[in-house]
Amino acid sequence: MVDVVAAGHLCLDMIPQISRSVAESDAFLAPGRLSEVGPLVLATGGAASNTGLALHRLGLDVRLAARVGDDRIGELILGLIANRDPQLIEGINVASGEASSYTIVINPPGIDRTFLHCAGTNHTFGLDDLPKALLRETRLFHLGYPPLMRRLYQNGGQELVAMLRWAGELGATVSLDMAMPDPAGPSGRVDWRALLAGALPEVDLFVPSVEETLFMLRRKRFDALSRSGGELLDELAVEEVSSLGEEALGLGARIVLLKLGHRGLYLRTAPDLISHSLGRGGPADSLAWSGRELWTPSFAVEVVGTTGAGDAAIAGFMAGVLRGAGPEEAITWSAAVGACNVETADATSGVKGWEETLTRVRGGWHRRPMTIDSTGWRWDDDALLWRGPHDLER
Repeated sequence: MVDVVAAGHLCLDMIPQISRSVAESDAFLAPGRLSEVGPLVLATGGAASNTGLALHRLGLDVRLAARVGDDRIGELILGLIANRDPQLIEGINVASGEASSYTIVINPPGIDRTFLHCAGTNHTFGLDDLPKALLRETRLFHLGYPPLMRRLYQNGGQELVAMLRWAGELGATVSLDMAMPDPAGPSGRVDWRALLAGALPEVDLFVPSVEETLFMLRRKRFDALSRSGGELLDELAVEEVSSLGEEALGLGARIVLLKLGHRGLYLRTAPDLISHSLGRGGPADSLAWSGRELWTPSFAVEVVGTTGAGDAAIAGFMAGVLRGAGPEEAITWSAAVGACNVETADATSGVKGWEETLTRVRGGWHRRPMTIDSTGWRWDDDALLWRGPHDLER
């Protein structure tokens, strides 16, 4: 039995190393000016690679399901992944005559990253690219970045819904991550609320960022905050995050994990979770997961780069679930793996092994300071905030 098939977006990341002095100079990215940078890091990127390779580092048996072209970039992608473990590429299709996907990642210290992205074969990835025989023996199916994959968001997301439903019918726990749509492109014109209303009833674990969720469910609010000039993550009120989680549950998801960057992670679960079939890789104790609302602060680290941080956090969360953890442990492992990730420039090399990560958490790893000015939230002994009827009963 394979633990995880990590599917969806796959690309080659090209990451120039940029010093803080260069990033803070007036010449940086100014038209007509040259900025001297360091060596280029070549690494695979996208949800399939980032989450899948992080899970592999955490000791789980993983296969990737994606689509690359028969070009030099495709060869580099397959070679980089196969160097980790040849089994990882068993579910990757090579499309004749198509261009592979790549991303130039501008990731200066202390500044959020910017991407120059070519979607390539990600736009043609679909149901026929899934390794069907493999999925029949997979505990968890994770799909990432549909907003960057045209075939999955066209026609109201019919291909996406079919893919998620098919994996669930084969008995796998179904996980879905998103990406920020391009407001000026075709994905920015999609009715994402309607698409999610069709897709989320097929989803056990919904694990997007809070910014993506706000864009898809409350576009006017997203646009207003974006125009305000402030940091969107800091502008969101606690109750607004909570209501977004509740709304995602209302659309059909069973477990919602919202990534909040430096503000940590927010977890919300359906009150009747025990009545749902959550697949082979679902929580070991559905009752302990039912009706929960948790918020964990981030662990304190020196940030080198944030590429793949959200994908690593998802990997930590899913690894916890697959290893039988309760919600408190799973969200803690999520924060820990995400924090390890940002200590390096690329998307996966900062992720440590499972035991090494646990040792760091249990050794008194400090959290970033955090306050919640809202009623009903309480701190527990493990530096987690919790709230909700089920939690209060406990």
